[in-house]
Amino acid sequence: MGKVIIEARKPGLVIGKKGELVREITSKVRWTPEPIRTPPIESKTIKRIRNMLQTESKERRAILRRIGKLIHREPLDKTSWIRITGLGGFREVGRSAILFQTGSRRGPESRILLDCGINVAHNDPEKAYPYLNAPEVSRFDMLDAVVITHAHLDHSGFVPYLYKYGYDGPVYCTPPTRDLVTLLVMDYLEIIDKSDRGEGNPPYTKKEVKEFIKHCIPLEYGETTDITPEVRLTLHNAGHILGSAIVHLHVGEGLYNVVYTGDFKFGGTRLLESAKYQFPRVETLISESTYGGSEDIQPPRKEAEKELVRTVINTLKRGGKVLVPVMGVGRAQEVMVVLEEYARSKLLEDVTVFLDGMIWEATAIHTAYPNYMRKEIRDLIFQEGMNPFLSEIFEKVEDEERRHEVIEEKGPFVILSTSGMMTGGPVIEYFRELAIDERNTIVFVAYQAEGSLGREVQKGKDVVQIGQREGKGEYVEVKMEVKTIDGFSGHSDRRQLMGYIGKIHPRPERVIFCHGENSKCLDIASSVYKGMRLETRCPQNLETIRLK
Repeated sequence: MGKVIIEARKPGLVIGKKGELVREITSKVRWTPEPIRTPPIESKTIKRIRNMLQTESKERRAILRRIGKLIHREPLDKTSWIRITGLGGFREVGRSAILFQTGSRRGPESRILLDCGINVAHNDPEKAYPYLNAPEVSRFDMLDAVVITHAHLDHSGFVPYLYKYGYDGPVYCTPPTRDLVTLLVMDYLEIIDKSDRGEGNPPYTKKEVKEFIKHCIPLEYGETTDITPEVRLTLHNAGHILGSAIVHLHVGEGLYNVVYTGDFKFGGTRLLESAKYQFPRVETLISESTYGGSEDIQPPRKEAEKELVRTVINTLKRGGKVLVPVMGVGRAQEVMVVLEEYARSKLLEDVTVFLDGMIWEATAIHTAYPNYMRKEIRDLIFQEGMNPFLSEIFEKVEDEERRHEVIEEKGPFVILSTSGMMTGGPVIEYFRELAIDERNTIVFVAYQAEGSLGREVQKGKDVVQIGQREGKGEYVEVKMEVKTIDGFSGHSDRRQLMGYIGKIHPRPERVIFCHGENSKCLDIASSVYKGMRLETRCPQNLETIRLK
């Protein structure tokens, strides 16, 4: 591709004084140099992606040229209508997918899929996967583009499926999202292979994941690009997880503008800056409503952090172990930074934090993209030379043998393990052994979807089914302390949702709510309509709304 990536511990040395060295490299080798900082933790995922892109460079060049020709094709006619269809994630949480269409009297012009996720809390394909059998998407080769807001499986986990059945177009997202999606979907395939879910018959294979990587076009925040003859795309920081993006679609020459938040956090976290709320233009806002209920008020982050540390200290004092089910991307790193800071300040002493599942690899990817983190973390890493993710309190659980050793050890210690909703992964093994001891504590710091094992435990069930053995249900008696600590969520709570909609500039004409349970969608839609006098809608899956 005529580009060379130069890894260096100090990229400034590669750039040279006022960019002299970079210019010299370009003039002599006629390649475009891209200096990047060497991550302190090597990521196997990033290494594989780079190797694959290099190996497949000729094919990728052909793919990009073909995409470019399609983008700059002659439009059928001047756009006269715009509409969206909910294919998943409307009046529910999970399997997010929105079809964005434009057209004229001569027919549809652009078909863009915003997110394409899986509901990991369900085994039933009718509830787990988006409605890609709808008439509007009956042929995947008719899609012009796919845009992914962030890497969580409920927004990205079904994208490789498109390549299995005919899609051959681009996927747009940020560079960290591309890498994290690759990690998460590969882990998803591995979990299916090892469990009884789907009887080892996943919806796609590693081959389709490879196609996703080859067709992926990474975009930085604020970078604008044409994705169809009359639609331009810009991604902005969403503050949810590393690389998460708010999507801004500009149709025609000032004809119409849509902003889709995906999952967003309007309020800074330990890792990320607050979501962007200023745009050139916006007529329709499509917003998540995970915590849209009137009572969904989360405590301040500082209070949540103190409560977590108190819980850890109290559990360790009684000789117990703390199990924290976390999503490998986002909440895991948030909790790691909190525990590291309290340990460094001696408020949490003599603690070991075991990291199991994909957490270590996800953290390695985080260290490769420090510029996507908030300023305080960047300053800590670049100016003070102190990376919180490299603290001695963290120990990676390498394999199943070490996992069993951790379970057998007397402790006390903390275990961070995936999956966050206890729908699979090593957290199930820890829970099986730790649940029966009342000295132990399980701490929920993230949203637990309806139908997940995490939600059942969170509700206080005394006995829960954790899987099957020899064709029979396997049940566990829950004697351990069950604790839910709100405030760590990467989602905006009710006040933040209302604040964001009230502050977004310019003021939209219409707000459409998705990614929330039925009652929460309706609740916040009613409040926004009454309090802000904005048109609001809460469509159901398969419902189409004309925007213009």
